[in-house]
Amino acid sequence: MNCILKKWEMSDAKDLANVISNKKVQDNLRDGLPYPYTEMDGRDYIASVLSSNENEIFAFAIAADNKVIGSIGVFRQENIHKWTAELGYYIAEEYWGRGIMTEAVKQICEYAFDKSDIIRIYAEPFAYNAASCRVLEKAGFHYEGTLRSNAVKNGKVTDMKMYSKLRTDE
Repeated sequence: MNCILKKWEMSDAKDLANVISNKKVQDNLRDGLPYPYTEMDGRDYIASVLSSNENEIFAFAIAADNKVIGSIGVFRQENIHKWTAELGYYIAEEYWGRGIMTEAVKQICEYAFDKSDIIRIYAEPFAYNAASCRVLEKAGFHYEGTLRSNAVKNGKVTDMKMYSKLRTDE
């Protein structure tokens, strides 16, 4: 199945709310997102993305089947890490396991490397999220190590894994 990355539009807020209101999706994301996630929360997020610096934040909706099915972004870091960016993403549960996220990760990395001076993109999935780790591996990321007891998610101390892709890996 093919996916496209597209700029966010306010009309995407309802689809976004439907995707991220799933507890299974939120269990693989960082804390701070409201649950349930409302259409208004989606509009607030989309407004923040649309008003952000396009050289600092590369954030897109993932679309398939004529609707938004997920979100993906590359976020430039600061100070000595200003040529490094963190990758974050999620997709609706009904689209898990179809190769869509791997394709989206490849697309956004190519875009960020082509449109900026970023030299390194990294991701830190929870170690228990084997599917996300596999997405990164299939998209050409290199496993760098395990960050032991690096987070507390849903009341449990958990490891995270560090993956990266360099501009020179392209």
